[in-house]
Amino acid sequence: MVSISLSPHPVDTTRIRAAIQALQPDLVAWRRQLHQKPELGFREQLTAAFIAQKLEAWGIEHQTGIAQTGVVAVIQGDRPGAVLGIRADMDALPIQEENDVPYKSQHDGMMHACGHDGHVTIALGTAYYLSQHRDFAGTVKIIFQPAEEGPGGAKPMIEAGVLNHPDVDAIVGLHLWNNLPLGMVGVRSGALMAAVELFNCTILGKGGHGAIPQQTIDSIVVASQVVTALQTIVARNVDPLESAVVTVGKFNAGTAHNVIAATAQMSGTVRYFNPQFDGYFEQRIKQVVSGICQSYGADYKLEYYSLYPPVINDERMANLVRSVAETVIESPIGIVPQCQTMGGEDMSFFLQEVPGCYFFLGSANADKDLAYPHHHPRFNFDETALGMGVEIFARCVEQYCH
Repeated sequence: MVSISLSPHPVDTTRIRAAIQALQPDLVAWRRQLHQKPELGFREQLTAAFIAQKLEAWGIEHQTGIAQTGVVAVIQGDRPGAVLGIRADMDALPIQEENDVPYKSQHDGMMHACGHDGHVTIALGTAYYLSQHRDFAGTVKIIFQPAEEGPGGAKPMIEAGVLNHPDVDAIVGLHLWNNLPLGMVGVRSGALMAAVELFNCTILGKGGHGAIPQQTIDSIVVASQVVTALQTIVARNVDPLESAVVTVGKFNAGTAHNVIAATAQMSGTVRYFNPQFDGYFEQRIKQVVSGICQSYGADYKLEYYSLYPPVINDERMANLVRSVAETVIESPIGIVPQCQTMGGEDMSFFLQEVPGCYFFLGSANADKDLAYPHHHPRFNFDETALGMGVEIFARCVEQYCH
């Protein structure tokens, strides 16, 4: 890895801010265009075309069609040096938008309810700024990634070679975050976001008449015991100083008042920060389900999926982002290290390959009614955050590529 200087590298802060402030109207216009045309994972053709059109117009080297719809832009500095990656996700969610705004989603049943339209815009703004100000050493590779919301586009892009030719030395990414007010940045080293694992379980009992239970194996009773017992995994098997969650979010069984159900289905999720738990919860859930079913004479089918590992930030890269954010925000009070969340992100796959930092950029503004949570049908954010995001990325380039 290329060494990172911990002492601030002098930059022309006035020039950077003035250039980005002049770009702000364009950032807003791009974001609103993207917001009107949301697309689901691996279907981001219009979004990718919009990105490619801008990059082509600015004379920025780029490649399209990576992992189906991904785009990668490469911007060379004016002298040799390190390679810094910047990652932005592109996909929307299957949610019907309820906002009454001129730029409301035009695609029925889809909306940008998590800020990815802002992420693309910030990355585009950064690309434009860097193409006009190439007085940095090395190369910046901007990765526009599909399908973060599912089934996951980071791993396919890595497998397609986006971190190679030239090889990325470090990477940064941000998430607009309505859990923080505008003007705050959440950044920390170590675990920021949790691993995401899912399971589906079907309890196979024996149905019958509700008035003759001795002839049955009640799948609802068995499944209820499973739900209760699963809560003890965190309570009694995980160190209290660690953080983990086992949640059963779906439970379906039964057809009538007087019928004992033959089957019961449940689905849930597991979250944790410590990578050492990889594989542990799957094994423990199997033991709990198997043991309870055996004691009741029932059988089961269990499907378990490990989707994303935890997001683990490199300490030196987190320190770099923190120092840059303090310059942009101009107040240490605006930097929040207590920003962990059990939400998941496939930025984690990039951070497994190269050192980097993923951080939160506060985007909520309750005074403007822009504080609805992520994945809400009225999610929206303060667009002032767009310019702030571009400035943070531009200053990261100045500090890392020098």
